[in-house]
Amino acid sequence: MLRLAQGASRKLSLMPSSRVPPIAIFARVMLVPYALALALIVWLPATAASKVTGIVFRFARYVSEHSTISLATSYTVFEFLANIALFVPLGLLLVAAWPRSNAWVVLLLGYSASATIELVQTLLPSRYPTLSDVIANTIGTAIGCLAVRLFVQRHPAPRTVRASTVEA
Repeated sequence: MLRLAQGASRKLSLMPSSRVPPIAIFARVMLVPYALALALIVWLPATAASKVTGIVFRFARYVSEHSTISLATSYTVFEFLANIALFVPLGLLLVAAWPRSNAWVVLLLGYSASATIELVQTLLPSRYPTLSDVIANTIGTAIGCLAVRLFVQRHPAPRTVRASTVEA
């Protein structure tokens, strides 16, 4: 009889559920392949990474051939935009994974990840770390964070009503 009462009291607990939303679990899982892909892109030797990032040069060449903009200028702009795009998923995933996180914490994580990448690149002979990459990557993190916050603000999750009391 005592065991039944203990089991019943566990089921009738009045503690709120701290269940993690499915989207948060999905975002946390997706952070792993994103981090692996990011590491490969930024830390592989330049010759190997150029197979992935060569699209930036192709866009820059196309723009320079079809406009009065020089290849050096268009490449610099496209590389900056590519660095922004590279970190937008980080901002999206961090905010989706931890919805109550402070935006400044997310930005700090994006900045820290970018600064760490650039610091490690100083040790790689074929890579060239730049401050503009840190700036672009942090902007990308901010855009991702802002996109999720604006989406959630426009499309709030439906609230479920939970019983606050248990009647015997």
